[in-house]
Amino acid sequence: MTKTPITLQELRQRIYRKAKSEPTHRFWGLFTHITKMTTLHEAYQQARKNNGAPGIDGKSFADIELEGVIPFLTGIQEELQAGIYRPQANRKVEIPKANGKMRTLQIPCIRDRVVQGALKLILEAIFEADFCPNSYGFRPKRSPHQALAEVRRSILRRMTIIIDVDLSRYFDTIQHNILLEKIAKRVQDPQVVHLVKQVIKATGKIGVPQGGPFSPLAANIYLNEVDWTFDTIRRKTAKGNYEAVNYHRFADDIVIAVSGHSSKSGWAELALRRLWEQLKPLGVELNLEKTQMVNVLKGESFGFLGFDLRRIPNRNKNGFFVFMIPKKKARTTVKAKIRELIQNAGAKPAQDLIKQINAVLTGWVNYFQVGNSSQAFSEVRDYTEMKIRTL
Repeated sequence: MTKTPITLQELRQRIYRKAKSEPTHRFWGLFTHITKMTTLHEAYQQARKNNGAPGIDGKSFADIELEGVIPFLTGIQEELQAGIYRPQANRKVEIPKANGKMRTLQIPCIRDRVVQGALKLILEAIFEADFCPNSYGFRPKRSPHQALAEVRRSILRRMTIIIDVDLSRYFDTIQHNILLEKIAKRVQDPQVVHLVKQVIKATGKIGVPQGGPFSPLAANIYLNEVDWTFDTIRRKTAKGNYEAVNYHRFADDIVIAVSGHSSKSGWAELALRRLWEQLKPLGVELNLEKTQMVNVLKGESFGFLGFDLRRIPNRNKNGFFVFMIPKKKARTTVKAKIRELIQNAGAKPAQDLIKQINAVLTGWVNYFQVGNSSQAFSEVRDYTEMKIRTL
């Protein structure tokens, strides 16, 4: 009797359940699943959905689809199975940061994005079983809005000393040997470990490049033990439902909330020191110029995931609430996108330009609607209408 082949989703669920039920199990036989056509095709579809510019080879999705997706994926599959796959160099793109400096994104070619995506699809199923609940970045069924909601919840539960943590060049400082050791705790398939080495070493001896599908998973694996350390601190310092320390991470964006009660004096400094002690062996450094400690009881604000957050009293009743508005940088960035679209419109039909502008505004509004953003929305709307009138 012929067995019905399982779907990729079923495979991932089986791997996840095995990893969850056996926390020390080391998986083997994974390379076969990574190189299956169903896995490669799903990785291609995810890369296609994210679109993105071509890599160093100049090949676009349109070029691939003109020649045929199946032959393209078959070529990747054959290279992987024969052991002759070699990643190409990434195309480096410089984008400006808010402080005027530049951030380097490394864009893999589509072929390498597919391989990284396939690797991620299988390994993610293992490590999702290990990840801590206080980590939200680039994980299935998790979002920035959930992370923001938990930070608000911490403040409302009177954790009013906020450590706004800034990691110095986090992705660029990930140590390959440490990352590989962490992966090897769960993966004993030598072909998979070799493929991970190829992916992370393609751009140098240290760091994982921002811009590829595998990098966010690698970044979460690297800090997972730090996440669990602070979850242990949360549980040990809690009394009943009252928590004194809470930690929230979205990729390299971290907020630690500490009780402002007089009995907890000095705890925030201890939490920051504990974080430093956890990061030091990993080669990850705090940016001391940007890492700050704020007291929201004094009206001080802090930034997290594009928002400025502060605690303010309710006007008409007792208590307080957490006021969230889009940061100035977020407002400036969306206005710059609108300005660029209009400046580059040329002879483009007005309806096409309006469609592009609406797409940008819709995405921006959908993200920031969870806050107290009406004034910012009016500011951006007025700016857009003013720029359109100049056409």
